[in-house]
Amino acid sequence: MHRSAKRLASLLTCAAVPVLLVAGCSGSDSDSSGDASSSASSSAAKPSPSVAPAKFKKLPNPCSAFSKDTIKKMLPKAKDASGEQGKSTDNAAHGTCSWTSSDEKGVDGTQWRWLDIGYQRYESDPGVGSGEKRATDFYTKQVSEAKATKGAKKLETVKTSGTGDEATAITYDVKRDGTNFKNTTIVARTSNIVVTINYNGAGLAGADAPKSADLLKQNQAAAKEAVAAAAKANS
Repeated sequence: MHRSAKRLASLLTCAAVPVLLVAGCSGSDSDSSGDASSSASSSAAKPSPSVAPAKFKKLPNPCSAFSKDTIKKMLPKAKDASGEQGKSTDNAAHGTCSWTSSDEKGVDGTQWRWLDIGYQRYESDPGVGSGEKRATDFYTKQVSEAKATKGAKKLETVKTSGTGDEATAITYDVKRDGTNFKNTTIVARTSNIVVTINYNGAGLAGADAPKSADLLKQNQAAAKEAVAAAAKANS
């Protein structure tokens, strides 16, 4: 009887060992879980960077940026008054359209005109900034590129008021294939949208070159329409 009791006690002691080991492991898991939970809470407590949402969510059809009267005035003999729309992988972010006009005046030569418009819209992105900031950076880049046009002569920069949040006009002459072209480029920004308009002309076959002041005046009026079209598309 004594030996049986002693053997039973020994068996009970051995049987208790796995229980203690399991309890020990269980305690370790609990501590680890607590650390992970604490880490997750700490991570969640860190504020995420945020930027103001972009004002405009859409772009207008670039070929409808100008009224029919404006197109007729700027391009008297437009090849296609509806314009030629450029291809875009995202029409809500980028859109372009262009027109050409060749007004033949017999022995007085030909008046040639070119007009194009480009819209660029930016969304707000915590990684790079607000839509307005990104558009401002692009606006500055567009103005700089216009000023750096290769072969430009008589280049002048003109601030254009009443056109979006900011607008700059660049006028210059450039000679191509023996013909003198008069060019005007207007870059305007309205919140998170940038509009770039190029309007140029030349007198061909002996015709007089157009006056830079006339081209500039027409382009400035067109730029106001283009900016208004952007706002209307988002109203």
